[in-house]
Amino acid sequence: MFQKGDYVVCGNNGICVVENVTTLNMTNIPKDSLYYILKPMYSESSKVYIPVNNHKAVIRQALTKKEVHDLIARIPSLELIWVENEKQREHTYKECMRNNNCEDFVRIIKTLYLRKKDRQLKGQKVIGLDDRYLKMAEDLLYGELAVALGIEKKDVQAYITEEIKKLTGKE
Repeated sequence: MFQKGDYVVCGNNGICVVENVTTLNMTNIPKDSLYYILKPMYSESSKVYIPVNNHKAVIRQALTKKEVHDLIARIPSLELIWVENEKQREHTYKECMRNNNCEDFVRIIKTLYLRKKDRQLKGQKVIGLDDRYLKMAEDLLYGELAVALGIEKKDVQAYITEEIKKLTGKE
């Protein structure tokens, strides 16, 4: 069970802080049901209410600083998600996003970054589907990593790039 003050990742809401674990005084909600009250870190006016015993919502502990560094160290060796069939590709991206797993977010970002670069070199337009999933994966990944590293979300990509350069010895 998560505690007040814990950082968690909750589906499309991204990184959240647990503001409280309590019962709710609302109609049609059992008075003895515990709820997490979550505050998404990058949404000023939002609150998310998730039943503690809900098994449908994908909610997990946010990565620690050490786990972030371990993830960054694995980035060069993570496999791409290369699916030629466009419908199957979207299905694969959706599944990765639904899993709410940082490694999958990195794989999507790596794949789509290289795919975008390749299309641009060939003088082709970037595919809207690719752009949408790239933005979603970056938003969720960079938000979580920013909190763990104690840096601004906008600085995460540069931080990752610098760390990989140090690890691989490539400039």
